[in-house]
Amino acid sequence: MARIVVVEDEAEIARAIAARLRSDGHEVQVAGDGPDAVDLVRRSRPDVVLLDLTLPGFDGLEVCRQIQQDRPVPVIMLTARGSETDRVVGLEVGADDYLCKPFSMRELTARVRALLRRAERLAGQPDVVLRAGGVEVDVPRRRVRVEGRLVALTATEFDVLAFLLAAPGVVRARSELLAEVWGYRDGSGPRTVDSHVRSIRRKVGAGAIRTVHGIGYAGADGSEC
Repeated sequence: MARIVVVEDEAEIARAIAARLRSDGHEVQVAGDGPDAVDLVRRSRPDVVLLDLTLPGFDGLEVCRQIQQDRPVPVIMLTARGSETDRVVGLEVGADDYLCKPFSMRELTARVRALLRRAERLAGQPDVVLRAGGVEVDVPRRRVRVEGRLVALTATEFDVLAFLLAAPGVVRARSELLAEVWGYRDGSGPRTVDSHVRSIRRKVGAGAIRTVHGIGYAGADGSEC
């Protein structure tokens, strides 16, 4: 059972999502506007947040910014705004995934299960610190330092960086990253991966992840970066 917060201002949609998740055995709490969402996430410390983009008070992008500052938490954005620009902005403020309305409950629950499986898998990782040049990734403590300075990454950004640096020099296709980090494959995958890599590079430096054109990405080895 996971603790899930649903942030949705349309009451009927919120009730339907909550009912489906509860039928899967999860503990679900609901917020209907931006300020209440931030307060609820801070108090309940959920395992996953389902976050509508258009909200009263302030929008889902601002909610995502604020809750990710407190501690990384997996976020799936739910929105009727399906342009690539909206998707990229959502990912860059810390969302892990993005579902466009209307969506099926089956797809939503599959995305939630994928995030939970990933968290469970990462919890069992060995006590290891990965290094590439001045970048240091403390896997069990989920901390990243650049030249000794602590850098805040979202949950998914951390997982992408750790996955690439765990096998330095090994080229990973975008489809492989999507399957290993997100736990599924779909048509939005390449854009999702690319957006997260761009954000990681802004935070830790461009040298930590190498682009292999036409294929995907590789993590730098200890002498690079």
